[in-house]
Amino acid sequence: MTLLAGDLGGTKTLLSLCDDRGTPLYTQRVSSSAYSGLAEMVEAFLREPDARALPTPTRAAFGVAGPVESLPVPAGQPAGDGEQRARITNLHYSIETAELRSRCGFTRVRLCNDFYAVAAAIAVAATPGADASSFDLLPLNPAGRADPSGTVAILGAGTGMGQALIARGHAGPYIIPTEGGHADFSPRDAEEIEILRFLLQRHPEHVSVERVLCGAGLLSLYEFYAARDPAAQQAQIHEALLSARSEAPALISQHALAGDDALCGLALQRFVMLYGAEAGNLALKCLATGGVYLAGGIAAKILPRMTDGTFLQNFTRKGRFGTILQHVPIYLVQNPQIGLLGAAYLAAAL
Repeated sequence: MTLLAGDLGGTKTLLSLCDDRGTPLYTQRVSSSAYSGLAEMVEAFLREPDARALPTPTRAAFGVAGPVESLPVPAGQPAGDGEQRARITNLHYSIETAELRSRCGFTRVRLCNDFYAVAAAIAVAATPGADASSFDLLPLNPAGRADPSGTVAILGAGTGMGQALIARGHAGPYIIPTEGGHADFSPRDAEEIEILRFLLQRHPEHVSVERVLCGAGLLSLYEFYAARDPAAQQAQIHEALLSARSEAPALISQHALAGDDALCGLALQRFVMLYGAEAGNLALKCLATGGVYLAGGIAAKILPRMTDGTFLQNFTRKGRFGTILQHVPIYLVQNPQIGLLGAAYLAAAL
């Protein structure tokens, strides 16, 4: 039996044909914006020669970057066979399981939030005694000690800011999806108050955490510092960033890590500070004594800044409750296919 797993993001999508245990057999990365919707993307993937050489999948699970809605079950139909719908936050897609089944030939399809899929994989990695080597976890807090029964918090900055929780009980791990990245951005000092005022000019109704903690958020931080100190702009770098906005976050990170542009350095420094602060906020809200896991595409690409102490210092900067967070383990997930692994586990469970 062959399964299809997918990790759909606002920028790129990973699709994989897997065996009935969720082990990948053939995987492809595609540009999300190159297709009109997920069904068209899956149809194209299944026409690939390497995909056609494998048995046609009958079950599929997709982690998608947006909230998932369960549709009402028609009268007389079993409750477990209800349909789902999702609208992707940073993409033009609207997805329905009914369309995926009819167009792609699946008998069963499941949609879940992309960080629910990440959490499904983390639930395996965080199981006491489990072999977590395939997840490529980098510890960031040497003093951290995980409570095997404690709640686990997961967050990650990429095209957006995803967050999820894992509660533990006698029946095993229970995943709680969230849209915590769209909660309010809360400044902590005078400079972050200036950043909030800058962003309110662009988003007068609501400035969320995601507005500063994602790829576009890193660019916004650079633009804040450039507007505050125009004399510090290097014309060639500044023009390159503003003309190639989709590539700007990677360019900012590159210049910041190379140390050849002061504004890029300030932007990335503040980004890591805010990342640590938000991770600490989430850890306090759910008392994540089981650990905090950082996924998303950005953290693994800026390792020198994530490991120089800035992130951890801002994670634990919580006044009277800083001591509690000093003992919370933090792991940076370096496996870029973590969401795909989780989707594969979910497909295998259908």
